[in-house]
Amino acid sequence: MHKQILILTILICLGHVSASFAADPKIGAQISKTKGCAGCHGAQGISAEGTSYPNLAGQKEAYLVKALKAYRDKTRQAPLMNGMAAGFSDEDIANLAAYYASLNPCP
Repeated sequence: MHKQILILTILICLGHVSASFAADPKIGAQISKTKGCAGCHGAQGISAEGTSYPNLAGQKEAYLVKALKAYRDKTRQAPLMNGMAAGFSDEDIANLAAYYASLNPCP
């Protein structure tokens, strides 16, 4: 009986923890504005034609998280992005990824 209660308690706690860390696209939108992401990637995640900056709108959230963490940790090299991502927390990255993944890639 005690084992069942312990397992139930752990499951409830894990559910609560994961819910409290859910990514928020609205916060991601604010971060993108304050950090200047639109300067290269466009206001809606669509980069200007003729630039080499990738479109972020509609990208898979997991891909964006992986890429931003790699830029932050400098395991993916791009000097501008390494500098931009250096100050991002895991929560910032999750929120940015949620924001860009939520945008429509077709203007």
